[in-house]
Amino acid sequence: MRRRRFLKLLAFSPVAMHAQNKEGHIFTNLYPDGQPRALLSVLKHKLFSKNPYAEAKKADTFKMPVTHNDPRLQGKEDFICWLGHASFLLQIDGKRIITDPCLTAPPMMHRHTSLPLPIEHINPDYILVSHGHYDHLDSDTVKHFDHAKALIPLMMSDTIKEMNKSITTQERNWFEKYDTKERFEVYFLPSHHWHRRTLCDTNRILWGSYLIKTAHKTIYFAGDTAYSPHFKEIGKRFDIDIAILPIGAYEPREIMKQMHMNPQEALQAYHDLGAKALIPMHYGTFDLTWEPMGAPPEALKQAANRENIKWLGIGEVYPVK
Repeated sequence: MRRRRFLKLLAFSPVAMHAQNKEGHIFTNLYPDGQPRALLSVLKHKLFSKNPYAEAKKADTFKMPVTHNDPRLQGKEDFICWLGHASFLLQIDGKRIITDPCLTAPPMMHRHTSLPLPIEHINPDYILVSHGHYDHLDSDTVKHFDHAKALIPLMMSDTIKEMNKSITTQERNWFEKYDTKERFEVYFLPSHHWHRRTLCDTNRILWGSYLIKTAHKTIYFAGDTAYSPHFKEIGKRFDIDIAILPIGAYEPREIMKQMHMNPQEALQAYHDLGAKALIPMHYGTFDLTWEPMGAPPEALKQAANRENIKWLGIGEVYPVK
């Protein structure tokens, strides 16, 4: 059991985010805020600290509702459909877009929700990947998406090609637009996070968030992120209708604050963005951190006042009009 926890931790603990020379392709956050914990310190805390939420986790009965094979998924109208965790299926102008494709159970993780439709039925035209962590980029998912176009961060093409050689890729830096030749536009924007898939590739691939601008709506997908001033910067540049923001995997705060927002910070990010609606994500599918799985939505409901929060179940279709 101790070995499994160690292996799982390697994929979720940053070593450092300090600036390096450009030739080394070591990326850093736009707004450094505090010093990330060293790997040895994180391991010691995770392996030997007592979880104060342990009893609450045992008693937690939270389970996400799942809608299977909603017929609107085969229709022609624009929609947003939550597939679980940070994976969303969007249909925009007849094109299908999937975000952070992870529809199986990556190594050392257990999936607590079923899929609302088979992976083979998704058939995305575009794949958006916020970063390379295993719960956001899953090779067993991507292998099904033949001939899709991946709109990805800098230095990620080789990783995608190893998963599926038929996929074409476009890489972008923060605040750059992809060339889709569609009626909608896709921009790659900052987040406050980091990258690792192996012991030797820490921060050698960029991470970020996405904005999809249609003729009628602007949709922001935050990816994985801590709270930082990048939300205000994005809000100044774009008029956002719908913000898809993570609210889970935030305890212990001492460690996770530089990686993931808690629900209260997600609410602040929503206000910083100036968004008109908030769709919460990144909870209920994988049990990644100390808090009970039902804690994130409950905390957001308690913190919210008059905000326009759109709660989606897995497989639920939200029309984009």
